[in-house]
Amino acid sequence: MHTAREQSAPIGATELSRLRWRCRRGLLENDLFVERFFRRHEAALTVRHADGLQALMDLPDNDLLDLLLCRREPEAELARPEVIEVLGMLRAR
Repeated sequence: MHTAREQSAPIGATELSRLRWRCRRGLLENDLFVERFFRRHEAALTVRHADGLQALMDLPDNDLLDLLLCRREPEAELARPEVIEVLGMLRAR
């Protein structure tokens, strides 16, 4: 777990590169959401955002797509503030 200060720290270039690689998906639809997310938010991503995004990327492709398309909402362990924040960023048109 990161401290509040660590969570608000921007991620570095190496971490950003690793995060982008980790976000590669098998479904084109998911990739489109992720690519738009990085185009919009790449320069301002924090450790908190990276943590939320990592949790979403642990999901199977179809479960992730259901969240991205608002077919369902995060539940249980996934319903953490950083995940909900990043999901909102991913869903934004």
